Amino acid sequence: MSLNVADIRRQFPILEQQVYKKDLVYFDNAATTQKPQVVIDVLDEYYKKYNANIHRGVHFLSSHCTDATETARKTVQHFINAKHAHEIVFTRGTTESVNLVAQSFASEFINEGDEIVVTRMEHHSNIVPWQLVCEKYGAKLKVVDIYPDGTINMDSFKAALNAKVKIVAFTHVSNTLGTINDVQAMTRLAHEQDIPVLIDGAQAVQHTHVDVQEIDADFYVFSGHKIYAPTGIGVLYGKEEWLEKLPPWQGGGEMIDQVSFEKTTFNELPFKFEAGTPNYIGAIAMGEALSYVSNNGIDAIKKHEDDLLNYATERITTVDGVRIIGEAAQKSSVLSFVIDGIHPYDIGVLLDKTGIAVRTGNHCTQPLHDWYEIPGTVRASFAMYNTKAEIDYFMDKMQQVLEMLK
Repeated sequence: MSLNVADIRRQFPILEQQVYKKDLVYFDNAATTQKPQVVIDVLDEYYKKYNANIHRGVHFLSSHCTDATETARKTVQHFINAKHAHEIVFTRGTTESVNLVAQSFASEFINEGDEIVVTRMEHHSNIVPWQLVCEKYGAKLKVVDIYPDGTINMDSFKAALNAKVKIVAFTHVSNTLGTINDVQAMTRLAHEQDIPVLIDGAQAVQHTHVDVQEIDADFYVFSGHKIYAPTGIGVLYGKEEWLEKLPPWQGGGEMIDQVSFEKTTFNELPFKFEAGTPNYIGAIAMGEALSYVSNNGIDAIKKHEDDLLNYATERITTVDGVRIIGEAAQKSSVLSFVIDGIHPYDIGVLLDKTGIAVRTGNHCTQPLHDWYEIPGTVRASFAMYNTKAEIDYFMDKMQQVLEMLK
């Protein structure tokens, strides 16, 4: 199966516009992806025709939105091959999902002197929540090293695992390096010592097949806006046995069973983690986005994006003074680089004037950039709607920009 990229591009209205009278070339997909018309239509339709708060209403609109939300939950379940639909918790995104697990898990299982393991390549969202937990409970955050090519040092990973470690958290795909980690092997090593695992899948689900049962992840988290869905909606997958063990993180409506001033009992899974009015229309739209990805074929998407990444990598290596940050053999859709003597911000600003959107800075991985001893990188990140012609245009404008800056 191959992608009809020309047809796909026509389904994303934003790609038809111009920026500074230049055709938009959108290479900032690791930050957020654009939305196909079918997702936009769902948002429009539900706000126009069906909007009503879910679960507690008996009228038609509420029932309709409730059914659609729970259908979306099942869509997520099947997309990542979770065992049960009630293992899918809707959140605002990856960041909230990590914070939920960190705070809830720590309140039950973290004590003074315990350890939590992360890797050097983590996004701030998979560092800071664990730092807060360590400060609160007197635990220690341990950091697994990487090699210069951007791959995990597995000896360092193994050495970090011991009886003091209560949970391990690592990314599936690095948002800066593009490295695809062997999450199944890493999970297996942790489980050999009875250590649960949280995997940040924010940069994985849109690019490659994810099977949480095959990985054996205890927790797996991702954001809707990085997989063609709206902002403000995300997913926490947790194994049933772990979600049952964890206390609620937030209190309020829907997460309760019975409330009295003396005691409150909590709702069943997944609702005990979904306090208050959820972003139900966002969840419905995310279900549509996942269906859209499935209909195009995640394997076909991966092949197309791999071709783009390989092509862009070949082209960028011809630039004098370029250094690619992240050279793992197994990469996904991210090309980060620096050029000798030129600040990444200057490159990004000038490329923007030609209609090209790239990301510059530390990409919320400041400790990683500090380790490489660089202030930031230029990051071009690709999606199913990008083309080699766009990469050619990007490279042509890059050469012009560099001539101006040198």
